[in-house]
Amino acid sequence: MKFSCEKETLLNLLNIASRAVTGKSSMPLLEGLLLAADADTLTITGYDLSMGIRTTAQVDVVEPGRIVLNSRLFCEIVRKLPQDVVYLETDDKLMTTIKCGRSVFNLMANEADEYPALADVASDKGLSLPQPILKSMIAQTIFSVSDNESKPIHTGCLFEIEGSRLNVVAVDGYRLSVRRETVEGVPGDMKFVVPGASLREIERILGDDDDIVEIFPDSKNILFRIGGTTLITRLIDGEFLNYRAAIPKEFEHEVSADRQELIQCIERVSLIVSEKLKNPIRFHFDGSYVQMSCVTAIGKSYDECPFDGSIENLEIGFNNRYILEALRAAGDEQVKLQLKGALNPMIISPMEGDKYTYLVLPVRLKAND
Repeated sequence: MKFSCEKETLLNLLNIASRAVTGKSSMPLLEGLLLAADADTLTITGYDLSMGIRTTAQVDVVEPGRIVLNSRLFCEIVRKLPQDVVYLETDDKLMTTIKCGRSVFNLMANEADEYPALADVASDKGLSLPQPILKSMIAQTIFSVSDNESKPIHTGCLFEIEGSRLNVVAVDGYRLSVRRETVEGVPGDMKFVVPGASLREIERILGDDDDIVEIFPDSKNILFRIGGTTLITRLIDGEFLNYRAAIPKEFEHEVSADRQELIQCIERVSLIVSEKLKNPIRFHFDGSYVQMSCVTAIGKSYDECPFDGSIENLEIGFNNRYILEALRAAGDEQVKLQLKGALNPMIISPMEGDKYTYLVLPVRLKAND
């Protein structure tokens, strides 16, 4: 193998593909990246047997070939190289020489023949949508994904396609996030659950322009095609929560609030809350104000925030992080708050439409909270 390209081109490929490389594996090859040079294209692949990322770019290929290089070391070398053209050459004994400016490294590569192939995913039935839309759908739900491996199905996001609607849903037992979009050219109704870890990597790869991302699910795996990058990951088997049944249909109270003002107020009251001191925030709705207070071992805090509407004497406790993450994800200037009682969840939704729904379960308050 022999090729050359700009350092930034190579580094960009490495930064993307290395996200799928496992730190330590019983298969040493999986700690490496597969480099394949052919014609005028370099393809770099990372794979941990559950998620694989393959990304390509045009480079100047003198001699085609395939090798595997240790991911951590190769990435670190390229990252430290000067801003110049990188020349990489491998001899018939797999000794790989990397040159850039005055820097020269010699690394022993591995044969590529034993590197496992990524799963084959049929690409005859899928959907496509602008990258910023998928990026926002992931960002506005991923924080609610469970990290409890005893129920694996909830460690991912449910993708549900019904007609021309795409719903992305995440739940962790304490809160529920739903993000909805109208999409075109859908192949028919379908449901699948994508691992949260894979979605976090997809979110990082997705761009902010209007380029299209293509999504192809099959019975066991799913393929995301983002420009010159392909990510393939296993789907999670199981029965996802019936999230529609979990969202209350009727409420006693419905008010609206300035989202940023509400966030700042909760943040101030939360200053005495920590990982060790996880006491809930007490929300006391009284007229057109919500009085917030918290008591922990290090002190007390109090603040209040106005809202549009009126709720008389309702006291309810919430985990500060769950409320804050939902409000930050919402994005709108004004949000709608819907409540029923002290033991019922609060719903955060937009003033118009149903683009998102955030449900947060209350925390039972004690006398000294």
